[in-house]
Amino acid sequence: MTIRITEIFYSIQGESATIGYPTVFVRLTGCPMRCTYCDTAYAFHGGQKRSLDDILEQVAEYPAKHVCVTGGEPLAQPACLDLLTALCDRGYSVSLETGGAMDISKVDPRVYVVLDVKTPASGEEPKNKYSNLEYIKSTDCLKFVICDERDYDWSKQFVAEQGLAERCDVFFSPSAEQLSATDLADWIVRDQLSVRMQVQLHKILWNDAAGR
Repeated sequence: MTIRITEIFYSIQGESATIGYPTVFVRLTGCPMRCTYCDTAYAFHGGQKRSLDDILEQVAEYPAKHVCVTGGEPLAQPACLDLLTALCDRGYSVSLETGGAMDISKVDPRVYVVLDVKTPASGEEPKNKYSNLEYIKSTDCLKFVICDERDYDWSKQFVAEQGLAERCDVFFSPSAEQLSATDLADWIVRDQLSVRMQVQLHKILWNDAAGR
């Protein structure tokens, strides 16, 4: 079994409920989507095919309890499921960052799923696999990257209609190049939403999209 890997690196988690933890990031290559705000387009192509044992060996070189499997879109490679389970079996706290277009039903239940619900301004909203919402656990989270006020209104309505804030953590995050974080925070407070405001810590620390 091989998995195409763009990079493995050690840094601070910049998003979601595990923000701030030293984390090993395993970035898989390839993605079926082309979001307008994508900051990891370098992971669309290339990478190296590596064995599962080789990946696990490199992860073990770092003194981290947390591992984040990301992309690209990691679930575009079926062997990602085996990688997630192998990491859980080794006692890591494992998170998966997925764009929401791929089926999550077979993801190991021990994995913390961070599912990105694509908004209209992403250009990829039609690719949302809404059936994934059935498999979201109370310990998982949903992320909405907000590009403008139209995105905000769409996300607010979707969260309300689906009752998502009662099911799991819901994060609203401003697209760094398109929306002021202050504006988004003001809208959330104005409308008294039960969502969590989020900015990307790694961009604040290093002005680095990938978090290295």
